[in-house]
Amino acid sequence: MIQISTDINKAKQILENEGLVAIPTETVYGLAGNIYSEKAINNIFKTKNRPKHNPLIVHIHSINLLNKIAKEIPEKAKILAEKFWPGSITLVLKKKDTIPNSITAGKDTVAVRVPDHPLTLELLKKLDFPLAAPSANPFGSISPTTSQHVANYFKDSLEMVIEGGACNNGIESTIVGFENEEVILYRLGSISVEEIESIVGTIKIKNKNDKSPNAPGMLSRHYAPKTKTILTQNIKAEINNYPNSKIGVLLFNDLNLNENNIEKEILSNNGNLKEASTKLYAAMHRLDKKGLDIIIAEKFPENDLGKSINDRLERATKN
Repeated sequence: MIQISTDINKAKQILENEGLVAIPTETVYGLAGNIYSEKAINNIFKTKNRPKHNPLIVHIHSINLLNKIAKEIPEKAKILAEKFWPGSITLVLKKKDTIPNSITAGKDTVAVRVPDHPLTLELLKKLDFPLAAPSANPFGSISPTTSQHVANYFKDSLEMVIEGGACNNGIESTIVGFENEEVILYRLGSISVEEIESIVGTIKIKNKNDKSPNAPGMLSRHYAPKTKTILTQNIKAEINNYPNSKIGVLLFNDLNLNENNIEKEILSNNGNLKEASTKLYAAMHRLDKKGLDIIIAEKFPENDLGKSINDRLERATKN
């Protein structure tokens, strides 16, 4: 049975013995293991049922460790790291030869970030190795933003999850790479395109690749509830297509719906995209547990973090 605890020393012991621990970050909870342990890395893929061609993110506790992970660090990468670390941006860089190919799906690049959570930073400082940590959920399902979400997924197959409270940002990190001094966005996330462009200028978006993804989160179907989910710009019209069905609706802000058979989740009563992104996965988890026939999600404004939320909803509703 999984243990939910704040005991960092216990987590350290498990990780040093090549085990796995679920860790809190400011984005989502991660399923962490020693990047230099083939046993631990294999167990991450096995536990999640994650395809081996989907690379993992390396987590370090300081920007000062970046040159131990990557061997070529473009100037714009340094600027972004200085601005956002610890925080929700992941950089894809040329990897050091010491980084195992199992982490990078055989590519010569590695994804790396410094998470912004006090317990996980404390744990990373105590360890002699960085941690690989994809989201702590079965591959393709809704990402976990609380320790209980993790426990619900892995109660019999994981020893420990560190209790770090609800995640502040609620969706995964933004992932960027670099091609000929140009910044390439591989995954929309908790830091908006607009915020990145205000620092380094125009960026190019290449965020879909099912066959050989450069980074996590690029596969077409991902972040998906078990309940059939659709995305629409007109909630009321879509509801009419499902008479006599038990419906869940995922809304940006409140909408007057009179039907008795509807379960509502409102992500922000005052139209705040940051609040909505923080609450997104928790709301999806709640709706998915209610035995609904269908979940109807409202499309968000296509700006700022609305782009990141729409990206998650589009992948959740992809058949």
